[in-house]
Amino acid sequence: MKPTSSSQTAPPLPEKRVVVGCGGASVDFLATVASYPNPDDKIRSLSLKVEGGGNTGNALTGASRLGLTARIITKVANDTQGRSILQEFEADGVDTSHIVVSEGNSPFTYVIVDNQTKTRTCIHTPGSPPMVPEDLSQDSLISALENANLVYFDGRLPDTALVVAEEASRRKIPILIDCERKREGLDELLNLATYVVCSEKFPMAWTSAPSLASALVSMLIRLPNLKFVITTRGDKGSLMLERSRNDASEIVEKDVETLLESLQERVDGVVTLPTCISSKSDLRISADGIGAISGRLLAGTAEKIPHSELIDTTGAGDAFIAAVLYALCAKMPPEKMLPFASQVAAAGCRALGARSGLPWHNDPRLAPFWP
Repeated sequence: MKPTSSSQTAPPLPEKRVVVGCGGASVDFLATVASYPNPDDKIRSLSLKVEGGGNTGNALTGASRLGLTARIITKVANDTQGRSILQEFEADGVDTSHIVVSEGNSPFTYVIVDNQTKTRTCIHTPGSPPMVPEDLSQDSLISALENANLVYFDGRLPDTALVVAEEASRRKIPILIDCERKREGLDELLNLATYVVCSEKFPMAWTSAPSLASALVSMLIRLPNLKFVITTRGDKGSLMLERSRNDASEIVEKDVETLLESLQERVDGVVTLPTCISSKSDLRISADGIGAISGRLLAGTAEKIPHSELIDTTGAGDAFIAAVLYALCAKMPPEKMLPFASQVAAAGCRALGARSGLPWHNDPRLAPFWP
């Protein structure tokens, strides 16, 4: 249920705030257990919850609650789970008119939440039959992209996603890709990407670079259209490598590993609320044996959530992306965007499931980020 307005008035919403997402939407069956079971154990759940899930479904729900106009392209079945997926989206204001509904089985995920370690284990069952490009009519595609400010992909539904991404690229609509792990068809999407938000493991796995910092440099070199790449690092916060619009070939060159060390030293001991520390602008940032880019490196911190308040990290990355979508529409500078995204993700971790804790635009916890 949408919370009542706080006494503090929320700021005006971005003028251009239509975002389109193409990817996974499912149902999550969340069981909290005292500790993760050993093989052949029989245990009881402490609590059970059923709610919507899927990376794109979660991210667009979060974006809608923050005040964006969210449209989703995905596929569900005409079954009980599919109908509940649609109902949840509609309750959260997500436009479902571009969802394909067919006979078959909707996707779902079993999520085991370990109450002791505050970790979650996911067992996903894909929907059947899967979405293919022929499921999405040209009229529906054009309608979905009309007046869109951003298009987001989670790497699923690769064939359909590529059709949507190519049309968005033709229309010069910026594209944000969520790179959780290497997937079929992801490279083709990345070639069209304007922004990337990825897991901590992805950059090294994708580039074969020897370290995270050097992998970020490699990604910007290999993807010349990319304006920035962000890697989320859980309770360690986030890193962002932003490409400069200026040619810094005649400006000071800094090794990315040394630069990261200097930022980490400044991050240590900061306050519990999220913040961001940035290198100087327009450096030439190099990685040994890889090359160099003109830009700057930023380190964002995570909120230090008391153990008693940390309930479930399911969907934390999706909540982070929802905030990045909002920040891009609102033209937030990166120094503000990274703490804002961390704050939204932390709110989501204070409730069971990926969506229950997602904040609304008028949430008082977000007040420090409004003008």
